[in-house]
Amino acid sequence: MRIAIGADHRGFELKEFVKEHFGEITFNDIGAFNKERSDYPEFTLKVCVEILQCSADLGILICGTGIGMSIAANRFSGIYAGVAWNEEIAKLNREHDNSNILILPADFVTKENAIKIIKIWLDTEFLGGRHKERLEMIDGPVQTNTSNCC
Repeated sequence: MRIAIGADHRGFELKEFVKEHFGEITFNDIGAFNKERSDYPEFTLKVCVEILQCSADLGILICGTGIGMSIAANRFSGIYAGVAWNEEIAKLNREHDNSNILILPADFVTKENAIKIIKIWLDTEFLGGRHKERLEMIDGPVQTNTSNCC
């Protein structure tokens, strides 16, 4: 399994810990490579591209809250990114939403919990059925953009 992994400065330490813990997994580390200030959209883009170009099977993104990375990643068709702060949410990310990117909020999970979250996310299968139908609704006709409305 190939996993693209990226983090901004707030997620750097947790990213390094995750890579050390999961030695059996091939990680494509796209940065950040230190704790100096960095911008999460850069790493989000790189992980999404890795998945969309089939250079990685899955992705893990790590930042302070996970929210910005989630917003950025889910702008890409074919990317299903979900924030998980505990094992149950990680499991549901895969079972119900077939997430291909796990986003960890480094400011809100311990290193030990992050490992548990990743393990359950990796071990959980998509249920399909009604959940697949819902994803098809999302992937279906383009929705009207109302973000610029007055």
